[in-house]
Amino acid sequence: MSTVVLVGAQWGDEGKGKITDFLAWQAEMVVRYQGGNNAGHTVVANGQTYKLHLIPSGILYADKQCLIGNGVVIDPGVLLQELDTLTEQGVNTSNLRISPRAHVIFPYHQSIDIAEEESKGNLRIGTTCRGIGPAYTDKASRVGMRMIELVDQDELAENLRHTIEAKNKVLSRLYGVEEFFEYNTMLEQYTGYAERLKKYVADVSVLVNNAIDRGAKVLFEGAQGTLLDLDHGTYPYVTSSHPIAAAACLGAGLGPTRINTVVGVAKAYITRVGEGPFPTELHNKLGELIREQGFEFGTTTGRPRRCGWYDAVIARYAARVNGLTYLAITKLDVLSGLETLKICTGYRYKGEIINDFPASLKLLAQCEPVYHEFPGWQEDISAVTDYNDLPQAAKDYLKYLEELSGVPVAIVSVGAERDQTLVLKKIF
Repeated sequence: MSTVVLVGAQWGDEGKGKITDFLAWQAEMVVRYQGGNNAGHTVVANGQTYKLHLIPSGILYADKQCLIGNGVVIDPGVLLQELDTLTEQGVNTSNLRISPRAHVIFPYHQSIDIAEEESKGNLRIGTTCRGIGPAYTDKASRVGMRMIELVDQDELAENLRHTIEAKNKVLSRLYGVEEFFEYNTMLEQYTGYAERLKKYVADVSVLVNNAIDRGAKVLFEGAQGTLLDLDHGTYPYVTSSHPIAAAACLGAGLGPTRINTVVGVAKAYITRVGEGPFPTELHNKLGELIREQGFEFGTTTGRPRRCGWYDAVIARYAARVNGLTYLAITKLDVLSGLETLKICTGYRYKGEIINDFPASLKLLAQCEPVYHEFPGWQEDISAVTDYNDLPQAAKDYLKYLEELSGVPVAIVSVGAERDQTLVLKKIF
């Protein structure tokens, strides 16, 4: 039995798509277990760029079964557009399966998302306004619709009639939005979506557990990152689901004893989008340089990402709450050419050193990073194919990351392509 959960060990955007794609060639099944189209994975393979939002990165391999679990919220229009784009790029999508228990995003979710964000003014959290939060809210309030209801014409028609009436009231009375969703129009639209998607709907929990029972290698892929987790992230500047490793069990329908390995993906520096405190953020030309060299712009929104030095306090926190077995360090090549590198080893708060990530954002905003400095390397490492051929300064940098987190580095990425990946330890 070999099951691997891949999680983001920072604020998301760590390069999980590339690492999933790289590991997927060894797996038989790839499962997306949470989130929605508020996140994106960019995968570069064979000189072509693929932008994925809902479909697991393993879809680029024709022989891999790719599953979207019940923990994901699905915008059918976005999913179909993604399927069509992949087909145009020559990708076979017939191996995709979608959990009947996955909840569905409707246009009123997006309108409520936008209205709620606008109503907060300066207290806005930086949501992508894709309707993710309101869809999870409906799920928790037990008024949402799942894929199984979407593909049942009678249930869709009945549920949608009551829901649209209620959401129109919420938008007009609570937010003052004069947007009226018309029942017949939405029913026709979503009936069309259902006709195209119903062939993909299958019990993901059964498929996953059967695969594990027969000894298949299964890779579980999360979206976002540890610090965007609803419980363990920098609340309220978080997503509405659980990107951490434990959510793979909930979001795919299997028990925790079935998970063998957890890999945390982290950049060689750190980024975040949206609002909230960021202790190691670089508000200078160096931060802009890293953004440009790393092409740090959101796959989904195109928003520029805030950039900063690697934060080992966050790395230790991610190791603890996820139970990390290994680290995968991405974008090491982006740091090439810098004279000096810094790693945050702890925070200074009111004269005291803090080594554990705090729950209070008020406290976090007042923390000053304590840095350990390293000499950089000038060599272009993007063509390196063996870890031993990295500059000594790069190897020293990676070694210190291991020591600070207590987690061994198993994979190092030195570029966007599949073959720009160094394997230090076998995952599957």
